[in-house]
Amino acid sequence: MDISKHQNLDSLEPGQIGTIQKVAVDEALYQRLAALGFRAGKSVALIRRASFNGPLQVRVGNTDIILRRSEAHRIKIKTS
Repeated sequence: MDISKHQNLDSLEPGQIGTIQKVAVDEALYQRLAALGFRAGKSVALIRRASFNGPLQVRVGNTDIILRRSEAHRIKIKTS
């Protein structure tokens, strides 16, 4: 039985880890995110959420990145 779930990166809770399945953004943003390590198959962890609907701090590999929630919402991940 497969207990993994597909969701958006912005729906993770701090400390949760997922695997990137798809980055559904426009070409320019896709290139920027790909350069930062956001590629299908890579592991991503949510480190913290800024208050008042602010940006998210995520970790891809050894790199911490600050993302707008609207960008994180368009990154599809799989959790177990």
